[in-house]
Amino acid sequence: MSTTDIQSFHGLIVEEDIPLTLEDLCQACCASREHVVAWVVEGVLEPLGETPQDWRFTGASLHRARLAVWLTRDLEINPPGVALALDLLDEIAALQAHQQRLGPR
Repeated sequence: MSTTDIQSFHGLIVEEDIPLTLEDLCQACCASREHVVAWVVEGVLEPLGETPQDWRFTGASLHRARLAVWLTRDLEINPPGVALALDLLDEIAALQAHQQRLGPR
């Protein structure tokens, strides 16, 4: 007889067009509330709503938050540095898209 290895995976499925609360975002990207609030203050994330209780985040915010988590945890960058790094990554992406539109030379 052979044995079968069974692996269990746990995950969270997030729809791009369903808004996330602050708690949902924290859970989805494994970030603390304090980090997410600091990223909002620095302009890394731009939620809809006036107060943290009313904030709603988009799928794009989740992607940025996951990048912010990586920059914070793995590279030990502080919130202002995360904002700068993500702004530079956005600029690089915009330049690459512009270059693709121009085509090969």
